[in-house]
Amino acid sequence: VQLVESGGGLVQPGGSLRLSCAASGSIFTFYVMGWYRQAPGKQRELVAAIRNGDTTTYVDPVRGRFTISRGDAKNTVYLQMNSLKPEDTAVYYCSAGLGPSPDYWGQGTQVTVSS
Repeated sequence: VQLVESGGGLVQPGGSLRLSCAASGSIFTFYVMGWYRQAPGKQRELVAAIRNGDTTTYVDPVRGRFTISRGDAKNTVYLQMNSLKPEDTAVYYCSAGLGPSPDYWGQGTQVTVSS
């Protein structure tokens, strides 16, 4: 199974980015797909997750600014990030799980919020 992310980059505070993740190599539809991030010197943390039935979870710092959604293609997920702040700067990782915990990870995409 391979997860490929895209959409990261440099954006000014208040700007928006949309991350995409496509998983290939699985005959199953993942129960949960999510986005994690890791800032320099910090542990990797959950940002948002979406489960079968489109139940979503967000961490408090991004709630109301970020939106996670599944794509029409099987095992694709997006993260729309609005009103970005410098503290959102991190490497963002896509994850996918057949159960409630991640089984697979993407390689990461850098998001930098700076003026």
